[in-house]
Amino acid sequence: MVALVCHDAGGAEIISSWAKLQSEEYCRVTEGPAIKIFDRKLGICESLDLEQAIQKSDWLLCGTSWQSDLEKRAVTLGRRSGKKVISFIDHWVNYPERFIIDGRLILPDEIWVGDIDAEIIAANLFPVTPIVLQNNPYFSELKAQLENISRAQTEKDLKTILYVCEPIRDHALLQHGDEYYWGYTEVEALNFFLENVPVLGVKVKEIKVRPHPSEEPSKYFWSSANQNFNVVIGGKRSLLEEIVAADIVVGCESMAMVVALLDHKRVISSIPPGGKACGLPQKAIEHLQNLVKNIE
Repeated sequence: MVALVCHDAGGAEIISSWAKLQSEEYCRVTEGPAIKIFDRKLGICESLDLEQAIQKSDWLLCGTSWQSDLEKRAVTLGRRSGKKVISFIDHWVNYPERFIIDGRLILPDEIWVGDIDAEIIAANLFPVTPIVLQNNPYFSELKAQLENISRAQTEKDLKTILYVCEPIRDHALLQHGDEYYWGYTEVEALNFFLENVPVLGVKVKEIKVRPHPSEEPSKYFWSSANQNFNVVIGGKRSLLEEIVAADIVVGCESMAMVVALLDHKRVISSIPPGGKACGLPQKAIEHLQNLVKNIE
């Protein structure tokens, strides 16, 4: 039996998708956003406490989190109990921070990744730990869902832009004790985008600002007062539906940007000057800073 341990949405999506394809029995330890994701995809069942799940299971498959230390404790306690522990990384940034607890780097026995870019990053950062490339079950699900979403006829000359937000300031403060650790905040990134929309070279019908699931929609109400463009607050439909309805998807380094690439959208990173470089390795992503420089 495998114990599935997840808190954040990204890890929960990929591990629950993996579990759907397996015949092996599992128990789950879920907290935070992972609870609803597991309930939706695997059916409602009891979530055990971590110690109970470790005792009951033969090995552990964990997500990685920035909002919680659940998976970090699972790695520590699982290895201490002599159980094999595998972590499935669902993103391309901040890898070491995913395994630091109490100031120490505690790595699992094995790390799984879902694409070659992630494999290269993980292998460079963790040369001693086995890195295993898996088929990405979550991306396979997303591609199927994208194909099944109806697509309205769009106006050729007018473009709809989806801006996907991230709680960058909260993440930096929690991980590093400094909300400006990465040299910018989510508000600065959105402002940088709104000030430089013309460099995209398109006529804009609407800009939809979609808050991160952990954020309140009211956080970005100020953006709808923009005098130059029709800015509305998104999040009323699913992420996939809003991606399908958009022509261009903009964000900093959100997973949603990679999902948009799966749907063949134009994708742009809005990290402003002075901010750290975008950690997403996908070459199709454009960078607003470069577009601005090319106009100047």
